[in-house]
Amino acid sequence: MSSFSLDGTDLTTDRLVLRPWSTTELTAVVHDARPAHWAEDFPAEGDRVIAGFPIEAPEGLTEYGHRQIVERSSGLVIGSIGLFWPPHDGCVEFGYGIVASRRGRGYASEAGRAIVEFALSAPGVHTVQADVELSNPASVRVLEKAGLRRCSEDATTARFRVTAPDPSRR
Repeated sequence: MSSFSLDGTDLTTDRLVLRPWSTTELTAVVHDARPAHWAEDFPAEGDRVIAGFPIEAPEGLTEYGHRQIVERSSGLVIGSIGLFWPPHDGCVEFGYGIVASRRGRGYASEAGRAIVEFALSAPGVHTVQADVELSNPASVRVLEKAGLRRCSEDATTARFRVTAPDPSRR
């Protein structure tokens, strides 16, 4: 069963819409503008960092790039998630963040499952990975709930990944 539906370029889950960023909205994040459709505590610092990537490298503004996480019930942007495109040797990394006011509701896991499934359906992608600081156990659980498994770690960081069941079919 799919964890998302595709409506144009939006990925829709039960409670969220993962919508591609526009250049205008990315610029607003970087310059601390406050559109009305953003949660009061959006953007977080991590969102500002991530928003700078596609501005500096517009090839990130593809259907496989960075997305806003929109809470369907309120219509507010509550975080961001994205694939670090293009893939390298069939592997793509993803990152995410949910604002503090919406944490603990399972949104990050829901968005993570959808972006992982979407990435694994992309041409040339057979593996999705993410790194997490071990000091952030909530984020470790998000990756596990998104279907990734720990594959390595050092003293501070763990790498998680999932590989498509049969990459030769891609």
